[in-house]
Amino acid sequence: MFGHRPDGKRVRDVDPIVQITPYLMPMRCDAQVFLEHKLDYEKLSRYIVRKAQEGEKITFMHLLAAAYVRAVSQNPEVNRFIFNKQYYSRNNCSISYTVLKNPQDNSSPETTVRILFDLTDTLYDVRDRMNDAVEKSRATEDGDFVIRLARAVLKIPGLATFLVGGVRLLDRYGILPKVLIRELPFYSGLFITNNASIGLHHPLHHIYNFGNVSLFMGIGSVLKEAFVEPDGKVRMRRWMPIGITADERVCSGAHYAGFFAAVMHLLDHPEELEVPPESVRFDPRVEYHVEKLKKQEEA
Repeated sequence: MFGHRPDGKRVRDVDPIVQITPYLMPMRCDAQVFLEHKLDYEKLSRYIVRKAQEGEKITFMHLLAAAYVRAVSQNPEVNRFIFNKQYYSRNNCSISYTVLKNPQDNSSPETTVRILFDLTDTLYDVRDRMNDAVEKSRATEDGDFVIRLARAVLKIPGLATFLVGGVRLLDRYGILPKVLIRELPFYSGLFITNNASIGLHHPLHHIYNFGNVSLFMGIGSVLKEAFVEPDGKVRMRRWMPIGITADERVCSGAHYAGFFAAVMHLLDHPEELEVPPESVRFDPRVEYHVEKLKKQEEA
């Protein structure tokens, strides 16, 4: 309320052309744009194998998340969101994604994790934060906060409709309790779905009108396509497709272009993620930090 929210601060110096878009497209579903990118699966696989030989277990999810965090550190405009037609700068760098309680069983119940990152995080920092969050979530026998809340609410007829409506109303005016924003996965800068892990194609997933997620990325099963080499020879190459859905109102096309160019460059040169960024950009009046995990510091 009055320009302040538990998860961000009001941004007032927005280009007028960009600032008018929430009035023309009041909901995220109005403003969804869809993009597709292909990653060099063979290059990333070789990198992952090389890291494994060095004793570092890295996955495609770790690489994508680390590239996002690093790209946000240089393009903070992408980490904004819109509520009540006003622009806010997110006061965290966060990613949500769904995991199976039992990774060896596709019929296992799902749980969702929401993870906060520091913009100076390296690939190893990102990996450790993700592994730690997944381990903690899978260790809870009765489910995480979201599952327990949903289970309790659905026991009383009509309560879910009333509760969700109340949350939307409080959220619209920026007075939703911080504990809900911290626990609900719908309040993240990026939501990732890894369909490749269950053998499905990459989705162009919708963005939820509930919460403030502004970017959705979906990893799909590996594709094989013919590729013409510089010498004119044709061979098959494997690609990892990513479907991207973005809220076009969040920032200008130039800012999005710079952000996605950074993500694709980093995934083409993952070794750059092994060291912290030389510098970090924040939106004015919004600087945030997350402590490194203790096991990282002791190492």
